[in-house]
Amino acid sequence: MIDVSGLLEPHREFLERALPRLEADARLAGVAAGGSLVSGGMDEFSDIDLVIAVEPISYQEVMADRRQIAASLGNLLAAFTGEHVGEPRVLICLYGPAPLHVDLKFVRLDEAADRVEEPAILLDRDGQFAAAMGTGDAEFPVPNLQWIEDRFWVWIHYGAGKVGRGELFEAHDFLAFLRTQVLGPLALQASGARPTGVRRLETAAPAYVDSLRATLGAHDAGACLAALAESARLYVELRDHLAPATLIRGRSAQQAAMDYLAAMRDD
Repeated sequence: MIDVSGLLEPHREFLERALPRLEADARLAGVAAGGSLVSGGMDEFSDIDLVIAVEPISYQEVMADRRQIAASLGNLLAAFTGEHVGEPRVLICLYGPAPLHVDLKFVRLDEAADRVEEPAILLDRDGQFAAAMGTGDAEFPVPNLQWIEDRFWVWIHYGAGKVGRGELFEAHDFLAFLRTQVLGPLALQASGARPTGVRRLETAAPAYVDSLRATLGAHDAGACLAALAESARLYVELRDHLAPATLIRGRSAQQAAMDYLAAMRDD
């Protein structure tokens, strides 16, 4: 168990109000907190990430009642499920009147061991939640370098083609995709941090900030092509730093994509 009394007032007040209400629901076996509350980086801009363990026999009923459960915890302004981030079990909530973002992740008690971090238990009915999590270790997914390598040079060619056609907004979206899905996670991993997109990258991976800034580009074809070239250069640097001996490099695809990009920059 952890003490929430030292949290900032909005977070503390929400938890002090919500936890007794969740405890009163006999279908719920426990509640734990993740994210910045357990990582030590919580500040006034932080969300609250809660994992709510549900008795298996009641899981479907609770999933159908998620919005009502969320509404019982405070002044719920808006809520929607997290399919867009690949996690439909999460209900993403905004409480008010001062806006507070809270994620409620509902998991079956017998599946609580499958987790990406070690959450801090806030509520545990009869010790069931801690016992369930004790059957396995947290494992945060790391980038699959072979999966990335097999796609990266096709992506570079694709991005260059968007610039060549004059679709610069599309090119900017694509550069953001590379940062979020490839360059940011690899830079964080190389810096010994959790590879969560580009989150907190400025402080967690400062050695790569200048290189990543060079991948932003302006709304100009030449700038977008330069940003693509820097993205490719940084990827190779990170790939070669992190690559296992078993990595199969797509050398022919890399050469073709980079030649294509260089030709476009010379035009």
